[in-house]
Amino acid sequence: MGDVPANMPHRQRAAPMGKPAARPARIPNKRWGDAPHYAALDLGTNNCRLLIARPQGNGFAVVDAFSRIVRLGEGLASSGRLSDAAIDRTIAALKICADKLRRRNVLVARSVATEACRQAANGAEFIERAYRETGIRLDIISPEEEARLAVLGCHALMEPGDGPALIFDIGGGSTELVLIDLSGDHPRVLDWHSARWGVVSLTEHAGGGESAEALGESYARMRALATESFAAFAKRVPANLTAPRLLGTSGTVTTLASVFLELDHYDRAKVDGLIVPTESMRRISAELSGMSVAERSRFPCIGGERADLVVAGCAILESILDLWPAERLGVADRGIREGILRRLMGAQRP
Repeated sequence: MGDVPANMPHRQRAAPMGKPAARPARIPNKRWGDAPHYAALDLGTNNCRLLIARPQGNGFAVVDAFSRIVRLGEGLASSGRLSDAAIDRTIAALKICADKLRRRNVLVARSVATEACRQAANGAEFIERAYRETGIRLDIISPEEEARLAVLGCHALMEPGDGPALIFDIGGGSTELVLIDLSGDHPRVLDWHSARWGVVSLTEHAGGGESAEALGESYARMRALATESFAAFAKRVPANLTAPRLLGTSGTVTTLASVFLELDHYDRAKVDGLIVPTESMRRISAELSGMSVAERSRFPCIGGERADLVVAGCAILESILDLWPAERLGVADRGIREGILRRLMGAQRP
């Protein structure tokens, strides 16, 4: 599968572009006769996720994986800093990842951090502590590279069709929107946008309330803020994009897809690559937005960890669907980590 061109348009410049990407960390492989293992770690505002894989054909086979909600960006919007409790939770998760990297004999790895570390005044300090205590060197990537890696990791799931397609990634601290052209052999990025709201930042800024009236007002505020954050990008989107193909990659869309399927536990095989009617996603979003945190937590694939954040994701999703009213939505349980792995494996092949 091809890479996304490096000369991505630089139209969205609200966020800092960051330093040049660090070279992947090379970890000695003691069993040189074995197929090499590669690893990708994505530390977001809400989640810490690791994927270890080995090359297989034109792709890769997953060897090990890890995912934990760490809420690194909790309280960041009000304080401007990563809290001690959030850092401790994240370091604990990174230690588990480091142990997996050692036990799986990883040859090459890359670990990236996104919005929370970009924004935090003590982001660099956290990066240094994480390296001292776990041996994992996190690279704070720009919104541009974050969007490009997500496209590389999931674009193969886009439905066939003509015209541009839209991939979006609803994160914890930001939402990335990428307009791509799939008419050639490789995806070509036409435009991209990094919006300031993700499920954590939007919840902390506009969430709250338990009464029906308060919940409704909170949801309306979140919808309005999300829509406003997409406005500049919406103006640039081609006028002929009236029936776009949409693909979402995030905990929000995979969670809502699980609710749509009425799963009693999360099943990636059933969710990744699923095509869902957008009206069904809107209906589920509206229903969840009117529920209390306790009521939402009773859904097996939401639970207590996501119950307070899922409504912000619903608001962001509905705002996207307002601007780009597609009939169907593709769901991807893949993205940045898979994009990193494809980059690493491609770089290592002759």
